[in-house]
Amino acid sequence: MSHPTLPVRAALIGLSSSAITSWASSAHLPALLSPIGCSKITLKALLNSSTDAAKSAISTYKLPADTKAYGNPDALAEDPDIDLVICNTRVDKHYETIIPSVRAGKDVYVEWPIAAKREHVDELLAAAKKSGSRIAVGLQGRWAPPVAKLRELLEGGNGKLGKVLSVDVKAYGGTNDREILPVGLKYFAQREIGGNPIVIGFGHLFDTVLSVVGELDSSTIHAKAQLQRPSVRIRDTSTDKIVETITSDVPDLLSIHGALTPTSLAAPKATLCVGFRRGQPFPGTPPLVWTINCERGEIRLVSPSGTALQANAGDDVSIQIHRFDTDNVENVRWTWKEPQQALPLMARSVSECLYAFAEGREDGDGWAGIDSAAYNALAPRAPTPQLASDFTLEILHCLLSLVLVKLHTFTNTYLLLVLDLQNAPNTLDLLRKVARAPPALACLWRCICSSQCIQYILLASLVLNDTGAQTS
Repeated sequence: MSHPTLPVRAALIGLSSSAITSWASSAHLPALLSPIGCSKITLKALLNSSTDAAKSAISTYKLPADTKAYGNPDALAEDPDIDLVICNTRVDKHYETIIPSVRAGKDVYVEWPIAAKREHVDELLAAAKKSGSRIAVGLQGRWAPPVAKLRELLEGGNGKLGKVLSVDVKAYGGTNDREILPVGLKYFAQREIGGNPIVIGFGHLFDTVLSVVGELDSSTIHAKAQLQRPSVRIRDTSTDKIVETITSDVPDLLSIHGALTPTSLAAPKATLCVGFRRGQPFPGTPPLVWTINCERGEIRLVSPSGTALQANAGDDVSIQIHRFDTDNVENVRWTWKEPQQALPLMARSVSECLYAFAEGREDGDGWAGIDSAAYNALAPRAPTPQLASDFTLEILHCLLSLVLVKLHTFTNTYLLLVLDLQNAPNTLDLLRKVARAPPALACLWRCICSSQCIQYILLASLVLNDTGAQTS
């Protein structure tokens, strides 16, 4: 990859003087305006809902007078003086604000989740392939220092702890209250928007965990989601009064279990269990407790300040090792890099990814590309109406929209089987889609349907014919 001339010229989407959430102003802007940030990226333009809104933000944040103000994504895409577009809007606005720039061949950094619909992710992938645009996805948790320290303990521990036998993650949060949302976050209870504590908070956490312990064997995954508290009160934070009560269709409890793919780090059949519940934990219980049980010891990470290690990993995040042979517990020190320490907490992990992307490093070296993000992490999905009575199918669909199946055959090759359940709303259509897979592969599916429950069992069986596997 050719390295760009630094600093690259960037436009920031979603830096608003009236924004409900503050990720653009709290995370991206400090990273861009810091001395090291300015040496790599120069902020040349803003794109907001209107030109006037962009001008207002330029004034509010005291940006240079020559900063361009845009209210139209197409106009921004046509600007030859912009190399990089950074998107911080609400998820249902991601696609429409960045697709013109992707088609124009500009590099794009988009926050997680990628988009509100599967087809929009597919279109972004196709457009990037055609134009040569690079798309980075804001999965900064992979490089947060506490997470990097866990990888170091597993990968660089000279085998002292042995292989991973099991991983357990218990997480609480996503919102400050289990039953109340502020007016500006009402959409957290509306699945159609695509941005909510499951796909945002849990999606970040799940991706972070996998970046440390490795991938799940897709054939072993079991997921269950529940909507415990459908009645959600909406509070006006300016008056502290409840102004509305709505019915949520977003799960507030999610559990995922599966076996890790055996590697040099993970033992065969090593289990991963991740549980997430929206809202406050039991008093005195940390919002995040993550344990990694190995053959000769156990690692525990505790975060009293929240589940978002990419945003709020303060000094109170602790890592300990229990060594079984001595029965001793050791405290493990982790630190932010010196340049990161000069930034606000929320900007630290973001800065590392932005700088790595601007420098032209390869995907995986400090930043996550859209291909790996769409493959490895939860992809937001519109609900399937016929199956909306139970969330199990939907969550599995999110996790496994792209399934990599290793075929143990003469060729020992890999087949990428695309499963688009959103366009197959009933079992018959689904089976027809599977039947159109390469002829050497037949997948046996099982759907157990009743008036109360639909259980979806993925890859119940693989049947290969006598000719061996062929891929198209």
